Parts: sequence; structure tokens; C-alpha cells
Amino acid sequence: MKTRVLIIDDNIEFVNELKSAFDQGSYEVDVAYNGKEGLEKAEGADCILLDLVMPVMDGFAFLERFDKRSAKIIAVSALSQDVFIAKAMESGCDYYLLKPMAMEAIVAKVEEALSKKTIRRPIKNKTLEERITKIFISVGIPPHIKGYQYLREAIKLSIEDPDIINSITKKLYPGVAERFDTSPSKVERAIRHAIEVGWNRGKIENINSLFGVRVYSQNEKPTNGEFIALVADKLLLESV
Repeated sequence: MKTRVLIIDDNIEFVNELKSAFDQGSYEVDVAYNGKEGLEKAEGADCILLDLVMPVMDGFAFLERFDKRSAKIIAVSALSQDVFIAKAMESGCDYYLLKPMAMEAIVAKVEEALSKKTIRRPIKNKTLEERITKIFISVGIPPHIKGYQYLREAIKLSIEDPDIINSITKKLYPGVAERFDTSPSKVERAIRHAIEVGWNRGKIENINSLFGVRVYSQNEKPTNGEFIALVADKLLLESV
């Protein structure tokens, strides 16, 4: 059975190029040129590639109306501002890719997304997802890298079971790895990379302001466990 991919984008040239890239594999590709048409064709799609700026109905309006639990959603947009990236991720996108991007790279990201055994949380946990996303955007961790998803899952596991942070190599990394069908060592490396990317983007003051004290300087990078614990504790305290 072929994997069904739906491309929702009003750029005809881009759509045709991307569709041709998928023709090389075992995919069934459908196309919609705005969000309204996308809603009509989305049922049964395994993965949706979604532009955000379109006529009739834009990508954000599509996300408001579509049941995000039924497909992987990858935003593919030229909008690079943090506020738009955060809004897309909060609205249910699994990944965010910036145009221009090689068609082969987009196909590879679809294959990666479909290989993940991501457990979608019930709607009641949407607020937690939004709060984690806002923190990541604020501290400069971009959503298109693997460590973003692993780190978010690690923080959620630490909120569900605060003691797990004391068994980071024996329980936390394996727990994240199981949900994404990967290895604990890859989870550890990807989370480390995500934290380093945030630090290298120079948003240290945003981190310090989040926690209300001067926790780190540019030359002081936290360990994976320290960062996960800090964010989890902040979110737990806010929910009390």
C-alpha cells in the first residue's frame, strides 16, 4: 500500500517540482492549492506538506480546522520569523522547513517523520505543548532539527515523572528513544546538539529572563539533564 502525501501550496511551480520528487518512490501524491481545498482532500493522508501563506484559506486556518492527530504535518514556508514558527508548531505541525529547500531534502524529512512512532497527546495537553514550544523558540532551539522533538518529549516525561531525571541514561533517554524508534545514544547526541544550537544563536539573556535569575553566561552551557530539569521544574511550578 502506497504512502499518501498531500501537498497544500499555491505555488504551482514548487508543487510540480515536489510532486516529481515523490514520483521516484512508493508514494501516492495529491495536491491542493489552498487550505479549503486541502481540507477536502486531507482525509486518509499519511503526511501533509503545508504552506502557510495561501489565498482563500491559509495554512494557519487549515490547522485550526484539521484533526492533527490523523496525519504528520510538515510546514514548508518562506516565513522565517520566530513568531510564525512558534504559531505553526503550537498549532500542530510536527516539523517546520524553510523555503527554499532541496526537493530531495523535503522527501527525506517526510520519510523521517513517517518513521517516528510519535505518541500524540490528547487535546487537553495542548497547553503544555504550547508552553514548551514558546520556551524553545525563545531560547533559539529551531523546530527543524531532530533534537527539538526529542528534547520536547524528554521534558514531558520529566513532568509526568520528576524522578526520571535522576535516571537520565537508564530511563529518560531510553523512554524518548522508544517513542521515536531510535537509540538512546542518538537521543542524547541530538538533544545536546539542540541545546548547543540555542546557545550559539546568542539568546542567553532570554534563557536567564525565563527563569528569573542569571543562570548562565555565554560560556556556560548546561548539560542535557540540567536543561531538561530547569524547563520541567519551571513548567511544574507554573501549574501549581
